[in-house]
Amino acid sequence: MGLAKRRDRPLRWLPEGRAADVLPAAGCLLVLVVIALLQTHVVQRGTMPLYGWALIVIACGALYFRRSHPVAVAAVTLVACGIYYPATDPDGPLMITFVIGLYTAAAAGRLATAALLAAVAIGGTVYGDSRDDINHLADAASFLLAGWFVAVIAIGGVVRNRRAYLREAEERARIADRGREAEARRRAVEERLRIARELHDVLGHNISLINVQAAAALHGLRREPERAEDALTAIKQASKETLREMRATLGVLRQVDEAAPVTPAPGLARLDELTNGISAAGLTIRTKIEGDPRPLPAEADLAAYRIVQEALTNVTRHSTASTAVVRIGYTDAGVTVSVEDDGDPRSGTPSEDGSGIRGMRDRAESLGGTLAAAPGPRGFTVHVHLPF
Repeated sequence: MGLAKRRDRPLRWLPEGRAADVLPAAGCLLVLVVIALLQTHVVQRGTMPLYGWALIVIACGALYFRRSHPVAVAAVTLVACGIYYPATDPDGPLMITFVIGLYTAAAAGRLATAALLAAVAIGGTVYGDSRDDINHLADAASFLLAGWFVAVIAIGGVVRNRRAYLREAEERARIADRGREAEARRRAVEERLRIARELHDVLGHNISLINVQAAAALHGLRREPERAEDALTAIKQASKETLREMRATLGVLRQVDEAAPVTPAPGLARLDELTNGISAAGLTIRTKIEGDPRPLPAEADLAAYRIVQEALTNVTRHSTASTAVVRIGYTDAGVTVSVEDDGDPRSGTPSEDGSGIRGMRDRAESLGGTLAAAPGPRGFTVHVHLPF
């Protein structure tokens, strides 16, 4: 749009709106009246007849409507000139009104009509000149007149094309601006969803562990004091991990340049830390690796870790299971992750519409993967495939 505005700026001094209709009509009328008076009082060529003044007023007044009715104005000025020149003496440059009408018709896109009116004007001029023995056109004047009309029509066509180009450029710029705004909104929505998933997974997992360990600590204080210390230690570690991950997420939101974290980013390499922390809550977890482990892309590695984290959190939160099995399978096409528990499949299973399962599915699908979560014969199973 900026390019179109810069190119259109040189024409900003031109009148717009009603002034663009009044000024050409008033300017032509003033010029023609002054020339007629000069011919009468200075050159002494005689007095302009009343019908001559009427034709001047009609031709100049028609120019007021040139933008709304370009073809009609060109035709009216042509007829006025066709009557004015043979019948009026002294005459003046009334032809300028027809030239303006011809240009306006061409600029409005009526090139064929403008060319036809110009041909009629030239034909009428040649015919009028041939009616007597006097050579009024003086040799090549008819060709000059034809060249003048052609130039006026050509200029009108060029102006129309330029206006059409500017309109198209402005429209393209508006469409591009709308596209950039829509893309920015889409990226903002995606980023908010990503941060919401991160906060849900981190806070949900660690707070669930804190809740389970707090319950164990309360129970231990009454019956098994030695277990209370272990539970409180697990609470301390879980709360510390929660604060660390929250600082990292808030740092991204603030876009603050901070020192690189000393703790590795969450990924399958830290799976043992995750399962050990959950095992402290009383859930026995077995991890099985199938295939040849290989480095994963950062997004896939984080997604696999968060899915395992959320699945195990759901086990501790919703299930009566005492054991869970985490399987990580590496293939040439990608990595598969499954979490199975031995709880009662008829009770305590998370809802398919819950934010946890929906977040896991969103993570998998954002990377082109798939996720299935449903009760199995012994408990609840989450299975995901992430392509490389």
